[in-house]
Amino acid sequence: MTTAAARRHERRVSPVFLAILAVMAVTGWAVWTDFAASPGLAVFLFVTSAWVVSLCLHEYAHARTALHGGDITVGAKGYLTLNPLAYTHAVLSVVLPVLFVIMGGIGLPGGAVFIEQGRIKGRWKHSLISAAGPLANVLFAIVCTAPFWLDALDGVPLAFRYALAFLAFLQVTAALLNFLPVPGLDGYGVVEPWLSYKVKRQIEPYAPYGFFIVIALLFVPQINNAFFDAIDALMRGLGVPEFSRYCGSQLFRFWEGAPEFCRVQGLS
Repeated sequence: MTTAAARRHERRVSPVFLAILAVMAVTGWAVWTDFAASPGLAVFLFVTSAWVVSLCLHEYAHARTALHGGDITVGAKGYLTLNPLAYTHAVLSVVLPVLFVIMGGIGLPGGAVFIEQGRIKGRWKHSLISAAGPLANVLFAIVCTAPFWLDALDGVPLAFRYALAFLAFLQVTAALLNFLPVPGLDGYGVVEPWLSYKVKRQIEPYAPYGFFIVIALLFVPQINNAFFDAIDALMRGLGVPEFSRYCGSQLFRFWEGAPEFCRVQGLS
């Protein structure tokens, strides 16, 4: 295989990602047309598949930026194919975030692709590579909320509107959590190149636990309230009513049964 052919192969979109994208499209259509017998199940499948797509785009953004920054090994590792199974920590990158959405309805940051830092020259490049992932979530959130802040919801079915609001909520929470300057999260990767060697050495022993410390802190009522107050403020700023996001999360948990005021069948 020639070098050019190898590069094309390394950047070919994975059939796994295309399959996930197809699930998102089909279930999104089912939600929009009210075709599904169970709107809640359709919303669950649509939001879950769209969430996995966003996780793939998050990791792809890291890898693509690293490629342009000097790490030419990301292609051979499969990171440019958007295949979630190619990630260094597939469980942390995909499985765990999906489980957290199902159990807690929060956009948990995933793992990370492995970047060969020695190939990247310049602090700005290192910071940009770390920022690229959560910026992909920000872009996804903008797309999801565009119908709300553009006041373009006329004719949009309620079920789809609620699903879009909940999906946007997941993207906003993921972006905000990822941008925290905590070791193990992308926010720390943004500031880490600018820290002194001494400070980095002091932080290094705690780096593997930063992610889990953040999750534990979210169970502290005061911190949890402050975090979700910030999320709610951002969502309101993007024009997404709290009611729509709440009903989206309730429809997503179809096994619990959505409240009567969130019902969508028979409504337009």
